[in-house]
Amino acid sequence: MLASAPIARLTVPTSFGIVSSSSDLNFVHLSSPVISRLRSSRSASLRIRSAATKPAKSPAEEDWKIKREVLLEKRVRSVEVKEALRLQKENNFVILDVRPEAEYKESHPPGAINVQVYRLIKEWTAWDIARRAAFAFFGIFSGTEENPEFLQSVESKLDKDAKIIVACTSGGTMRPSQNLPEGQQSRSLIAAYLLVLNGYKNVFHLDGGLYTWFKEGLPTVSEDE
Repeated sequence: MLASAPIARLTVPTSFGIVSSSSDLNFVHLSSPVISRLRSSRSASLRIRSAATKPAKSPAEEDWKIKREVLLEKRVRSVEVKEALRLQKENNFVILDVRPEAEYKESHPPGAINVQVYRLIKEWTAWDIARRAAFAFFGIFSGTEENPEFLQSVESKLDKDAKIIVACTSGGTMRPSQNLPEGQQSRSLIAAYLLVLNGYKNVFHLDGGLYTWFKEGLPTVSEDE
């Protein structure tokens, strides 16, 4: 079901300081000073108009606070990389790598299964064209979207009783801290949330992500090997 939206206008000044983006999520982050300047700036602007309709909110787009509550309720536990390797070797755990396919092919833990939770934007609806333009304005020419085949692909490879460790690049965290009182979401935590919502019973999360796995010098393979 599609939620109707008015004609969309995106106004972005041509000069507004530094914009940072996260490669691990489908978000573009603007700092508060930048947002203030966006609101007040009278410089030349880019306007994108389209009669696009934004799809209704999906589970993956749910607020992080709600996702975190569900993950904690379902007892999804974070494991460090060395513990993950041990569980994989001794207890038949499967590492589910939810990074883009290209990153997986470049390097991944031996035996890991790849199902990307986000993919490059594929469609060419008015809404998708507007999103591509918005990503491109910030210099991001490989904008991503939720992979609608994620759960179907996982179900074709792993049954609901499988012991799964979900991994992405950064890992994110459910642990609160002074700077992040509710932790920080990531692709792997979003994927874990989708899995427990759909009946997977033994879902774990790779703490520190594959960045830490590679940094620790744990075993890796590539598709060329």
